[in-house]
Amino acid sequence: MTSAFLEELSWRGLIHDSTDPAQLREHLDSGSRRVYIGFDPTAASLTIGNLLPITLLIRAARAGVGPVVLFGGGTGLIGDPSGKSVERALLAPEDVAANVARHQELMRGIFARALEPEQMPLFLDNSEWLGRLGMIEFLRDVGKHFPVGELTKRDMVRRRLEDPNAGLTYTEFSYALLQAYDFRRLCEDHNVTVQMGASDQWGNIVAGIDYIRRVLRTQVHGITCPLLLRSDGTKFGKSEKGAVWISADRTSPYTLYQFLINLTDEDARRFALFFSLTDREPLEKLFATHAETPSRRLLQRHLAAEITTLVHGAEATVAAEAASAALFSGDVRAIRPELLGEVFADVPSIEEPASRLAGDGWPVVELLIAVGLARSRREAREHIGNGAVLVNGDRVTDAAATVGEADLLHGSVILVRRGRREWRVARFT
Repeated sequence: MTSAFLEELSWRGLIHDSTDPAQLREHLDSGSRRVYIGFDPTAASLTIGNLLPITLLIRAARAGVGPVVLFGGGTGLIGDPSGKSVERALLAPEDVAANVARHQELMRGIFARALEPEQMPLFLDNSEWLGRLGMIEFLRDVGKHFPVGELTKRDMVRRRLEDPNAGLTYTEFSYALLQAYDFRRLCEDHNVTVQMGASDQWGNIVAGIDYIRRVLRTQVHGITCPLLLRSDGTKFGKSEKGAVWISADRTSPYTLYQFLINLTDEDARRFALFFSLTDREPLEKLFATHAETPSRRLLQRHLAAEITTLVHGAEATVAAEAASAALFSGDVRAIRPELLGEVFADVPSIEEPASRLAGDGWPVVELLIAVGLARSRREAREHIGNGAVLVNGDRVTDAAATVGEADLLHGSVILVRRGRREWRVARFT
């Protein structure tokens, strides 16, 4: 069954580099195997880019390959320079430890929703051995196996050394050696023989394979997947602008759902291949059905529901779907109070004193001007006359209409829409 793991990765376009494919296949099929992926805790949460290696481990577990998650409680104190043009800011040890704990909490929830209890990964932290590794021991037992000439041939190292405005510190230069030592310890202590990661990790993975071959006289293997890139070619990294997080306190389930449902057809297909845990046959049928009527956005809807459920659970997905449907239909009264702020987070808003609504109320004509949906009373009356104005989802047909305290949603908000897409929020205090 383990060879099916490679077949699935290949079909999905998830193999960027690997050790010899025939030897790798034979290795996976020749006994019980374990694969690991490392996660550096350089932020308090994980991004959707980190979800890709998580789903790789889920696929491995379902195919009978034992998954191992390695948290970089030790290497996180250094920071992986791969893909970076400048040195990372070093984190305090207590911040790294807190990030490791948070990452483990997030991952346990995701794995538990996708795997049976007996398939759950082994969770380890490399601070357990790196924290006890002395400098002399490191130089004698690790550093002596890494020719400097070979290390400087790596693309990342060469680019940084050749850039007079960047350079490379010894701290960053040593990162590949630490990762190689991790692979050795996992191989010795936990019988891990395969390392996976993103394509920018290939140099580090190869360094570890060579190191284990020299020291343990054992053949191990590596696989990398393509980087998850935005349309402009940048990574979905933790330090990049506009990161899509997988913790609800940073990117809400509704926001994640909307991000996925608004993907272009091209990106939706790529995300489905990379992230969806739906089997090949039904996924191919979905691709074909979507291609027949792309305006129905069936692929995006399937992906948004599946991934939001994987990350946040079924209840969060139901709430996100309901809020999305309510926003589309205009029935905003159906949106839960706790979701209202998320749904309209990016909508222009105004704040007004509650006294505006006292007495006979505030004329809708004036409200339209105040929120910027009309430039004059005449224009506001024209919009109302054309049936283009909705207040809290209800169409306004009388130019003399007013809004009062009874019109407040959840006691503090009035939502105004002009046409199909122009929303505004009026908050009253």
